[in-house]
Amino acid sequence: MNMHGAFTTIGDSTKPDESRWAKIKDRLVRYRLFLIVVVAPLLVAAFYLYAIASDQYESEAHFLVRTVETKSAPASGGLGQILSMATGSSSAQSETMSVADFLTSHDVVKTLRSEDQLVERFRRSDIDLFDRLSSDNPTPEKLLSFYRKYVSVQFDTDTGITELKVRSFSPQDSYELIQKLLTLGEQHVNMLNQRSYNDSVLTAQRQLAEAEVALAVSQERISNFRAAKADIDPTASGQAQITMVASLSQQLAAARAQLTAMGGLINPASPQYRATAAHVAALSTQVALQNNKLAGSGQTIASDVSGYEDLKLRQQFAAKRYESAAASLQDAREQARRQQLYLVRVVAANEPVKSTYPKRLRWLGTALVALLLLYAIIWLLIAGVREHAA
Repeated sequence: MNMHGAFTTIGDSTKPDESRWAKIKDRLVRYRLFLIVVVAPLLVAAFYLYAIASDQYESEAHFLVRTVETKSAPASGGLGQILSMATGSSSAQSETMSVADFLTSHDVVKTLRSEDQLVERFRRSDIDLFDRLSSDNPTPEKLLSFYRKYVSVQFDTDTGITELKVRSFSPQDSYELIQKLLTLGEQHVNMLNQRSYNDSVLTAQRQLAEAEVALAVSQERISNFRAAKADIDPTASGQAQITMVASLSQQLAAARAQLTAMGGLINPASPQYRATAAHVAALSTQVALQNNKLAGSGQTIASDVSGYEDLKLRQQFAAKRYESAAASLQDAREQARRQQLYLVRVVAANEPVKSTYPKRLRWLGTALVALLLLYAIIWLLIAGVREHAA
């Protein structure tokens, strides 16, 4: 009886357990599609995010690129001023965008790789295999692609401010990398300034040097001409010669008039008449001689003055060219100063304390929505196939 009752008790206690496991098994079979498509991948994703995925720390900085502010009266009002403002804004925006583009370029990656241990920072042993850089010696293209996943540069066209963000797997790495990038950005701006200086100021300096040489050559030619002619100022000498010839001509005219007047009153054989005639002849000879010096054949004062005036004219042209080149150099320096670029750090880089990536809850929520959509699609397909088969 007792034995029979014992068996009865044991039998009664196992039936509920078997029934419970049968119900669980039935539910697992019934919801196997949901478990396979939704629950299992979600659990794998949660395990990876919370147990495997490495924490990532983000450092952020804001900067802008600007030029020297200048205050000048507008040359024209209205439309001219608006166009001037638009041109300046476009130029500043172009330079800022060039800096932003530079910070995500091959040049920066190459510099960080050689000077800042970029590869080593992303090959640390504590980084999970899925996020770690896969090779100790990656190709430049692969390293650039990896770098762009963790470095973000965004330019705001409304404010002109560039937002720089750097993520890595330690706070110190993020902070050091972003500081290095800001330094490289400043070096790039300095390079742009130097290039602008070379394009404008150095060209003006070269033109000034050429004008200075031309002026010196012209001055040397004048000095050589004066030494060869033994005359400090051929133009003044020519003017003096003209004055002397004019004076002698006046004296000759007066002497001839006197001789003509004496011819009607005095015997030509008289000593007085002969003396006057001799004076006229002497003046005539002297006037002819001086005229021949002034504008005769061969090397004359007129030819000397002509050559000297040509040299003086060339010297004046060289002097004006020198003055123009000097003014152009001054303008180029002022223009280069106005176009000088500066990288201004609006918001200094922070050294992160708390990890901000991966966004575990957000990623799980996104995965849940995507898996539910996938489950709904598969369920509809299966339901359609069953309905068609029925």
